[in-house]
Amino acid sequence: MPAASTKHRHRAKAACACDTSARKAVAVDPEIKAANRHRLRRIEGQIRGLQKMVEGDRYCADIITQVASVQEALRGVARNLMRNHLRHCAAKALRSGNKQEAQAMYDELLELIYAHLR
Repeated sequence: MPAASTKHRHRAKAACACDTSARKAVAVDPEIKAANRHRLRRIEGQIRGLQKMVEGDRYCADIITQVASVQEALRGVARNLMRNHLRHCAAKALRSGNKQEAQAMYDELLELIYAHLR
């Protein structure tokens, strides 16, 4: 394939939030990224609080309640990421007309769903 065609094809891939060849997100919405970073920083603080609770021999039920809070916060980050993945990466793969790419995306989505239903 000529170099110009390869460059054009590479630019088209970069428009999607997920570049599966490099397994790296590109062109992610800055607001979504900022929201996820903010949530993760808050979760980091919650984890430090949990460590202090354990070190301080806090009541088990109180620690368990805080663990549940952290788990829900992490699920919130995962939901944001899944929403973005469905809107951009999955939609692109499913509309591509490439049966192999679409099947790979179906398989990936099922694995993500199964992993998060536990």
